[in-house]
Amino acid sequence: MEQNIKVTPAEKWITNPINRFVNKSTSGGIVLFLAAVIAIFMANSPWAEQYMSFWDDNMIAIGFNDAFYLNHSLKEWVNDGLMAIFFFVVGLELKRELSTGELSSPKKAMLPIIAAIGGMVFPALMYAIFNAGTDASHGWGIPMATDIAFALGVLYLLGDKVPVSLKVFLTALAITDDLGAVMVIAIFYTSDLSLINLGLGLGFFGLLIISNLIGIKNTIYYAVVGIGGIWLAFLLSGVHATIAAVLAAFAIPSTARVNEGYFVHKMNELKNKFRAIDPKDKVANLTAEQMHIVEDMQKLSKDALPPSIRLEHSMHSFVSFIVMPIFALANAAIPISLGEGGAISYVTIGVALGLLVGKVIGVSGLTALLIKLKVVDKPEGMTYTNLLGIGFLAAIGFTMSLFVTELAFDINVHPEFPGQAKLGILIASGLGGIVGFILLNLSSGKKK
Repeated sequence: MEQNIKVTPAEKWITNPINRFVNKSTSGGIVLFLAAVIAIFMANSPWAEQYMSFWDDNMIAIGFNDAFYLNHSLKEWVNDGLMAIFFFVVGLELKRELSTGELSSPKKAMLPIIAAIGGMVFPALMYAIFNAGTDASHGWGIPMATDIAFALGVLYLLGDKVPVSLKVFLTALAITDDLGAVMVIAIFYTSDLSLINLGLGLGFFGLLIISNLIGIKNTIYYAVVGIGGIWLAFLLSGVHATIAAVLAAFAIPSTARVNEGYFVHKMNELKNKFRAIDPKDKVANLTAEQMHIVEDMQKLSKDALPPSIRLEHSMHSFVSFIVMPIFALANAAIPISLGEGGAISYVTIGVALGLLVGKVIGVSGLTALLIKLKVVDKPEGMTYTNLLGIGFLAAIGFTMSLFVTELAFDINVHPEFPGQAKLGILIASGLGGIVGFILLNLSSGKKK
């Protein structure tokens, strides 16, 4: 069939290459890495003070009376507001995996869930070994998290060298890990509670659940109630606002307006009507009647996608290329100092070894043990070498670990702790990514 799609010079040299880059699975990790490098460079440059001041000292206030008045720094708005969008997408991914994905049945979910639990417990224990009984002990949650964007980015750089089953295993593990991190934040890293605001937030969540059950599928409605109701109430309650984003995501409908059979039948009907029309104007692209049919096709296609899936896909690029890089610019500004009173401390060691050693033991060691004991079946294509490589990729704790760092310590009492923890995250994430990549590359030709 003759191709009638005309490609303009702008599309050929600008738009299409950008779209190809955005749609690559590794691109988000690349942009996040570059943002982290910029932040680290600025934190160790002559402009470090001005850079840190930009995020910490610029205040933004919103509100309409004393009861609903918020005044936070730019960095706090990034962590409490912008990152809520990230956690919203995480919530949508969790819901999809729990309903139709790798976590939808006990048999599918057992291995990645056990690996994720091991990958959270052992890092926390490793951190506690070095910091138990100290003022820094509350940071045990920092090395528990895996950065799904970075870990999968490294994995996909290897392409076909890595079995699909291994990619699925790491994805399910990382998503389960995200759920664990959300629960840890909700339970252990929550400030003093305002029960009234918490009750309001839960009330709005209940409203969204009821709306879902009675068939309301308008995404704008869910956005207004989710942001204006759940997120704001949770922010004022003391429970971290990102938890509200996950709850709102779970309330989004995951069923489509039309089923697959009706969609196929109606789309064929519209296609035949479109073909049957003889354009009066051979120069114009479409007649008015054809335009109406195309609009009906667009509406039908939209109705065939569940709102949760549609939102997840539409927001993924925004999160990958806007939200996470801005978060890295605001939070990855790590001064690297080994001089007098430098950043190497038990906090740094606890975080670094928690990720590098605890994650590998918890993910790879526990999984290998369960396979050896025949408690679970070894996934097709998995070897003990590439399983070890996956354990090191799980040690990349960048985004989530940095996020928990901002919640774990009281900077008014110990302002040095966040920087020390971030240095440990940087060391472990870098080494974990490199070692994991090498092991997976070396194991690509092995079959056992």
